[in-house]
Amino acid sequence: MKISARNQIAGTVKTTNLGAVMAEVVVDVNAVEIVAAITRGSVESLDIKPGDKVIVVIKSTEVMIAKE
Repeated sequence: MKISARNQIAGTVKTTNLGAVMAEVVVDVNAVEIVAAITRGSVESLDIKPGDKVIVVIKSTEVMIAKE
């Protein structure tokens, strides 16, 4: 599958926390956690579970960096 987003990071699903509508998916990327909030339906239809190898795709019009 090809996708236009250039920020694609391979990782392993660490945990999933299913809510009524939304879900939180924690992905381990080289000992760094990336957390995605996606629909529960997406988790279920993709059958996402701990241990799965996934690609984190980051597509945003805004990325912020702050420094004190």
